[in-house]
Amino acid sequence: MYEATFEISGDGGYTLATAETDASLELWCNEHCDLLHIRGPSAEAVVERVERAVGVRERLDRDGEVLLITDDCLRRREPNAIEAYLVRNDCLLLPPVRYEGGAKLCRVLALDPSSLTAVYRELVADGMTVDVRSKRHANVVAEGAPPSPAGLLPDLSPRQYDALRAAVDGGYYEIPRRTTTEELAANLGVGRRTAEEHLRRAENKIVGAVFEHLRGRRGAG
Repeated sequence: MYEATFEISGDGGYTLATAETDASLELWCNEHCDLLHIRGPSAEAVVERVERAVGVRERLDRDGEVLLITDDCLRRREPNAIEAYLVRNDCLLLPPVRYEGGAKLCRVLALDPSSLTAVYRELVADGMTVDVRSKRHANVVAEGAPPSPAGLLPDLSPRQYDALRAAVDGGYYEIPRRTTTEELAANLGVGRRTAEEHLRRAENKIVGAVFEHLRGRRGAG
């Protein structure tokens, strides 16, 4: 196998979301929605651009970093999504795709190096600016390749899931919030403290699992 890292500018979407900011964004596509991790002093500006582009279903914040689940998948809205080029040339994308400074970094695998060359030429022909950051013969996928989003997220108890679902559906994580824990408790048929406890435990599990992964990646770098 052969692996290349392409830096691509000029294809819109999340690339534009990070333009002229000091924030970075990492994307795991799930076909129907995107899982995004945003960090940096300008994270909020990027979040606002993402919300305008595809909408935000859920948001978790911690220490200046933001984890988003979007309403829609950006790939379905962009005619020049990188995946289309890879399919035509029999290549594979290694997630996450990283966006920063108005460009995106894509790690791509191919069985033949000519496939990587073909992807590069097609991107340039379609008006994108492409820089090949690295290219190598890969006997194994490089260490540090992230697990799938499903592997990051922990299991929730039925009550924790119900509390989190009620919070998301009710707009508890929106800015400004559209509901309160008292209203959530009434919808769930439990006391306010009980609803808050279920919700807090669900949040702690999800945030803890995701940020342990992110902390490990930082330590490895």
